[in-house]
Amino acid sequence: MNKGMDKSRIDWMVTLVPFIIIMALAGYLFLAPEQANGVIAQVRFFFGDTVGLYYLAMGLGVLAVSLYLSFSKYGDIVLGEPQEKPRYSFFEWGSMMFTCGLAADILFYSFAEWVMYATNPHIAELGSVAEWAGVFPLFHWSFIPWAFYLVLAVAFGFMLHVRKRSRQRYSEACRPVLGKRADGLLGRVIDLFALFALLAGTATTFSVATPLLASIVVRLFGITLSRTAVTIIILLITCAVYTYAVLHGFKGISFLAKLCIYLFFGLLIIVLLIGGQGRFIIENGFQSMGKMLQNFLELSTFTDPARTSSFAQDWTIYYWAYWMVWCIAAPFFIGNISRGRTVRQTLLGGYVFGVGSTIVSFIVLGNYSLGLQVSGAEDFIARYSASGDLYELILEIVDTLPASSFILVLTMVCMIAFYATSFDSIAYTAACYSYKKLEENEKPNTWITLLWCILLIVLPIALVFSESSMNNIQSVSIISAFPIGIIMIIMIWSFLKDAGKYMGEVGQKK
Repeated sequence: MNKGMDKSRIDWMVTLVPFIIIMALAGYLFLAPEQANGVIAQVRFFFGDTVGLYYLAMGLGVLAVSLYLSFSKYGDIVLGEPQEKPRYSFFEWGSMMFTCGLAADILFYSFAEWVMYATNPHIAELGSVAEWAGVFPLFHWSFIPWAFYLVLAVAFGFMLHVRKRSRQRYSEACRPVLGKRADGLLGRVIDLFALFALLAGTATTFSVATPLLASIVVRLFGITLSRTAVTIIILLITCAVYTYAVLHGFKGISFLAKLCIYLFFGLLIIVLLIGGQGRFIIENGFQSMGKMLQNFLELSTFTDPARTSSFAQDWTIYYWAYWMVWCIAAPFFIGNISRGRTVRQTLLGGYVFGVGSTIVSFIVLGNYSLGLQVSGAEDFIARYSASGDLYELILEIVDTLPASSFILVLTMVCMIAFYATSFDSIAYTAACYSYKKLEENEKPNTWITLLWCILLIVLPIALVFSESSMNNIQSVSIISAFPIGIIMIIMIWSFLKDAGKYMGEVGQKK
């Protein structure tokens, strides 16, 4: 059903309130950029600094839940009919799962994230840059972030494929605990918060990584426009690409996801084999992995109470918040494609493919540039300290590789493909939210989907235009993630309650 728009089925409050507020916020950023950025920074300080412990506790708690679900009786539940088999092969499923989330950001940060840590005093407190700068990217992008995705994916998958609910929303996933209140004002508030978080996560991703694409385009084609202007043009082109893709259905998403994975691993293999840092990449990656696992609890609970470096506030808390706001679209999509898999297969398979691919990216690309730094061949830390321009630094890192122009083109194609697959799933999820009810194989109306495609691009353009600092772009996620954490707790509680009841029902039938 995608013919004509039955207006009575649309939830106008959930559709229009975020639209009006995001347009107002974007207008504020356009008209008074300095004042707007100042307000955002103050609100971020309260959430990230004053109540930052909340985000750290959420991270450890959700990781513990994922392990409990994997190795308890809940792990046997099939997301679908009891004897159903998975719709997608492990590789197809893993490719779609990896590309629907933060894949473009993973590629962007892999090149040089260690440089940003290296300039923080906390690294000096721990030991040397060579020893510790490669540990934090692996910690910040592995088990806890993917736990957020996978636990909620299981909850959504259960709701969609086992209970076959027709309201595809966060509030519906909270129904086992909230009861009829899921249909009332409380349910509406939950869905509004979810949509704000969805828009904030999208804005952060677009605003953080797209300027790298702009820098590559300027370098390759010798364009004389400013990076801000090129970034906004790229945002508009990307919007057109994913709008076209999402309006033409999901047949191509599996193909596009697999293509992304081949390009992505192709890029990593090229850097590993021709960069001249192969031995350092493998050995330091192995050592960093061991250090991260050995110190995992300490890293997860570090709060820097004396604020000697504010490392936890600037990084760990930001990352947990960032992945929490991405928990609106990505888990919903992963839950959707996990039909026929057990809870255990979804969680552990997600860790193997998702965490595995992420760690390999950070080990190969990150240790390539760290190897040049440690050997004294380059001084990326000094360059970054002098300019503070991460985008230019990434281009300088790629310049040190043989066939650097080819690698820049490959990086650009990879990022655009990752963006297209990510935003297909986001626009689709947001469009589903606009409906009071949507049956299992029913698609949202074209005009509603188009409205969300446009809305998803407005705030990132405003943030780029106002030249918000990386700090303020991060703040948008930290602020939005606060209420999402509370909703996630209700969702996980609801899933445990409903799944326990379901196992009792199945046990009685046997």
